[in-house]
Amino acid sequence: MKTVLLDLGNVVLGIDFRRVFSSWAESSGVDARVFYDGWSLDDAYEQHEIGAIDFNAYTRHLSALLDVEMSDDEWARGWNDLWTEPFHQVIRLLPELQRTYRLFAFTNTNDTHAACWRDQYGTLLTPFEEIFVSSEIGVRKPSPEAYLDVCQRMATHPEDVFFVDDNRENIEGANVAGLKAHHASGEAEVLAVLERLLAN
Repeated sequence: MKTVLLDLGNVVLGIDFRRVFSSWAESSGVDARVFYDGWSLDDAYEQHEIGAIDFNAYTRHLSALLDVEMSDDEWARGWNDLWTEPFHQVIRLLPELQRTYRLFAFTNTNDTHAACWRDQYGTLLTPFEEIFVSSEIGVRKPSPEAYLDVCQRMATHPEDVFFVDDNRENIEGANVAGLKAHHASGEAEVLAVLERLLAN
């Protein structure tokens, strides 16, 4: 393998959607169960993640879907409460990975979240040669075509890519595309996978 490709959420950066729902419940005065029960990774969510609709269009969809009214700032503040803590042990390995492999990331996310993690954690992510953001490149995991698109952007063959993601569906899509995909969820699992790679 010549290239390491990592997901970001729950592989490098900690995320927790419960924080989003708690923030929205507090801002709107609505029971948090409304968000737990009504929110889903629906078509609008996926359209938002490939940049087909912007954040305001997405929150208008959520407002109608959930029957919840909030200001743009309240929607955005809750949306960006997603982040918990970076996976510091994983981040400490990134420079070593960079010395041995070409190092990239590929994340399914939207422009609002991308702006937030770049602002908060950008200096921690400098070992990555490039971070591919689904809303910026117009494709998202788990589509095999998305991985082939990213491989083309990295100028590498799929079989030369070691990929790590916390979502099994994304792993399946990567396998179809020909990447050497590895499932890992949480800092300890990711760390173990990357340490084994460096030990080989």
